[in-house]
Amino acid sequence: MISMEQKILIRCKNNKKILECNIGSNLSEIFSESGLEMEYGPICARVNNKVEGMHFQAFKDKDVEFLDLTNASAQRTYTRSLFFVLNKAAHDLWPKCTVVIDIPVSNGYYVDIRRVKDDGCKTDDVITPDDVHELRARMQEIIDAALPIHRHETTTEEAIKMFREAGSKSKVKLLESLGSLYTTYYTLDGYADYYYGAMLTNTSQLKLFGLEPYYDGLLLRIPSRKDPSKLGAFVRQQKMFEIFNEHHRWQGILGMRTVGDLNTAIKDGHANALIQVSEALQEKKLGQIADQIVQQRGVKMVLIAGPSSSGKTTTCKRLSVHLAVNGIRPIGISLDDYFLSREQTPRDESGDYDFEHLHALNIPLLNEQMNALLKGEEVELPRYNFHTGQSESSGRKLRLKGNEILVVEGIHALNPELTAQIPEEQKFRVYASALTTILLDNHNYIPTTDNRLLRRIIRDYKYRGVSAEETIRRWPSVRRGEDRWIFPYQEYADAMFNTAMMFELAVIRGQAIPVLEQVPENCVEHAEAYRLLKFLRYIKPIPETQIPPTSLLREFLGGSSFEY
Repeated sequence: MISMEQKILIRCKNNKKILECNIGSNLSEIFSESGLEMEYGPICARVNNKVEGMHFQAFKDKDVEFLDLTNASAQRTYTRSLFFVLNKAAHDLWPKCTVVIDIPVSNGYYVDIRRVKDDGCKTDDVITPDDVHELRARMQEIIDAALPIHRHETTTEEAIKMFREAGSKSKVKLLESLGSLYTTYYTLDGYADYYYGAMLTNTSQLKLFGLEPYYDGLLLRIPSRKDPSKLGAFVRQQKMFEIFNEHHRWQGILGMRTVGDLNTAIKDGHANALIQVSEALQEKKLGQIADQIVQQRGVKMVLIAGPSSSGKTTTCKRLSVHLAVNGIRPIGISLDDYFLSREQTPRDESGDYDFEHLHALNIPLLNEQMNALLKGEEVELPRYNFHTGQSESSGRKLRLKGNEILVVEGIHALNPELTAQIPEEQKFRVYASALTTILLDNHNYIPTTDNRLLRRIIRDYKYRGVSAEETIRRWPSVRRGEDRWIFPYQEYADAMFNTAMMFELAVIRGQAIPVLEQVPENCVEHAEAYRLLKFLRYIKPIPETQIPPTSLLREFLGGSSFEY
């Protein structure tokens, strides 16, 4: 009797074909059967709307959509695998070195490398251009060798033992804090490492990367999602880099660099102290910005900008309190009230109204009224009716007094075109954003946008009746608007304020998880919801009752003592 190999059915969403494949086929084998061609892929795939690496084996019928480098999930997979190659190359060259994949900056990732002397002490030597050249060459050798990346599963106890022997303290701390029975890790030519999320199957798939000196470390550059044949454009972000460095100093004060550190602090009962110090550090920073404004004589307008869910509104309110302490009476103005009536609003490529566009605002009226106020004249401010889509008279008349200052908040506030007719010496610009200040471990960063996306998911659900599915669906459009209208003007800021706090994810997970769990498996947005859920479960919870009513997080969680 001839035995027949069992078959499974794969519904390929890329070309709408149904493939008959051997049971246990991995995604690479399934792709070969699909007849698809991808110039920049496949990097990974959505399997039943969960992102999986090409190692993934199918033992049942599945829906599969292969993803290339123009996809955000695929870019994360590519970047993660590039981190692996960088770590492998660094340990080949300097076996006892410490590598920290630190912060996303300048369209790349800042990497801090500390080598170890023969006596076991770390050096403070700055990585030289020759070192970077040597490291880049070693990475290219590993890529050219087309080495396989192997995925393994073992008991967490065994994984902890392996990483402890390798001296990977941050991984040990993370894994010890999770309480899971089994752990997945990867190996590359004998070098083992732990990564959160899908990985490539072979180093030869890393077609393009850049590596160059950057301050006292180096910058790892990745392909652009818009055009994966090119590296993302290098953008000098000195002020942004400084704000990250400031938070590293805060982390030093708190002893809080990774999720493992955070989980340990929560487990040991130190959550309340962590919250108090974090809130105090943020309050002190706002006080310093207020002092800057006062010391810069002649300033009559404070412009506050930032991307979606960055906490601009609470930043504005808390900064106003500090200005009042300095004897200045702040007058709040929202740029939303300067929206043009809907029929005058620019449209995007799809023909929909583009409310993110700078020229969705009545710029001439704004400049006319702000200049009139600065000259001591009285104006009647407009009000935008979001229900009717019309600009209306507000009845709110305003004239500035001697000790008053305008505080203007909105996503376009830093754009020079917005206030081009207002004298520069009368303006002070503040950029506020949630810049994630904690790592999973030394080799696994947390995307800076995850903080904001989670905040927005909670806020939209609580206050706008919008599901997590819909918020996730809209998020790429929001991000495109930010890339065009907000991020190019970050470095125009006179001061930057990081609204993220080191304990934040431990608090917001309590409201985020139940909302994310409502995203159905049969929609594409389930992949992102699943990724966020998986990531949040790495973090031990802190009850939201422990955060004060003045906390910036209250803007999203509710219970704030500020009025919105």
